Amino acid sequence: MATPGDFNGDGYRDQVISAPGRAVSGKESAGAVVVLYGSASGLAPTRRAVITQDSAGVPGASEPWDGFGNSTAVADLDRDGFADLVVGTPYEDMSGITNAGMLTVLWGSRNGLTSGSTLQHKLLENAYVGYDVAAVKGGTTATTRVLAASWQGSFEYAGPFGRNGTIGSSSFNQMTPGQLSVALGDVDRKDGADKFLFTYRLGGEGGRVYVNASSTGSIPGPYLTKGDGLVGAVGDVNGDGYGDLVVGDPDEPWYAGEDDEGALGGRVSVWFGSATGIALDAQPQHISQDTPGIPGAGEKYDKFGDSLAVADLNRDGAAEIIVGVPNEGLGNAGGAGNVVIIPGRKTGALGTGAYSVNQETASVPGGSEDEDQFATTVAAGDVNKDGRPELMVSAIGENNRQGAFWVLPGGTAGPTGTGSKMMLPSSLGLSQSDWVALGGYGLSLDT
Repeated sequence: MATPGDFNGDGYRDQVISAPGRAVSGKESAGAVVVLYGSASGLAPTRRAVITQDSAGVPGASEPWDGFGNSTAVADLDRDGFADLVVGTPYEDMSGITNAGMLTVLWGSRNGLTSGSTLQHKLLENAYVGYDVAAVKGGTTATTRVLAASWQGSFEYAGPFGRNGTIGSSSFNQMTPGQLSVALGDVDRKDGADKFLFTYRLGGEGGRVYVNASSTGSIPGPYLTKGDGLVGAVGDVNGDGYGDLVVGDPDEPWYAGEDDEGALGGRVSVWFGSATGIALDAQPQHISQDTPGIPGAGEKYDKFGDSLAVADLNRDGAAEIIVGVPNEGLGNAGGAGNVVIIPGRKTGALGTGAYSVNQETASVPGGSEDEDQFATTVAAGDVNKDGRPELMVSAIGENNRQGAFWVLPGGTAGPTGTGSKMMLPSSLGLSQSDWVALGGYGLSLDT
């Protein structure tokens, strides 16, 4: 789930909710995105815009199984003060090429997201370009970037970006195929655009994490050797001013007890940034539900780390790690799902003070049921301008994969269930009998 951004320039950040299973004009799973506009009172289903490929100003046209909105990312690409939205449509057929995939930029303006253009890429059959996307406004136009995952490799775009689709430069890294997800962030305070590529799992276990892999050369590129994973996020977890790389590895380890093979029930790993970045052989801190201070216990197929976000929820200068555990059982409900929030720390090991948020948390609407998969995707950001970031959570399994979305208000010490809201597809104008996948698939179809 993308972090919030101010698309209409009113000073409030807006939240994007994916709905890649949405039917459009009878075309099954053509896909849509819902924009909830922020305000002093937070997010509400009545302040929304539903955008599809049939919307005015949006390139392309809705077709069955396109999956528009399968991935989203937010950044001010043209640096005009309005946040822009990058949308991945991985199952789009282009010029007769099956599942070539498509990347669309919807441009922010005083009227919101009303126009768009396409980021061009090499058309390859079954590439699924846009399976995941990341975007960052760098320190300069040249370091403003978009990074897109595909099964054939990664596509990178650098600014300056123009609303007519022009870009500064682009490259295709075909030496690291099988991309499941991507991330951008600054771990050395140099340009804001370090790139991380997460490959598809290796034989059923977490994939490699490539760091600043180049499109040139004849070998795949540099990767971290002390851990692996499928999804990542960058944020300053220890408050030293450098971004840290947090990687989720929800897969079960091949061999029990081997440090680089994961943990029972899944884990997250943290590589700390520095003036020299992250060394490829650096030892990360591994965190699982068997780590002291982390609620719960590591159980097979919990999928701890299946979704991730990093944000300073308690405003102490050290960002929290928000970990999705979508297969966690709660009471008698198997696969109900849970969020574990790990406080950032300026000193000491991570884990102390961690806590859970789920549908059993006081005042959180709904109730835990089998296969809800609460925490399929997670995000955080301040949408009411009170300085306290809200927590956003989705659950793809709710109501037979219709999906659901929650927003929990920011509190003094972090998000609180008091005043939280649950939104279903019907409340967002997305009623249909089959699945909507509100909030997006996350890794749910692949793990």
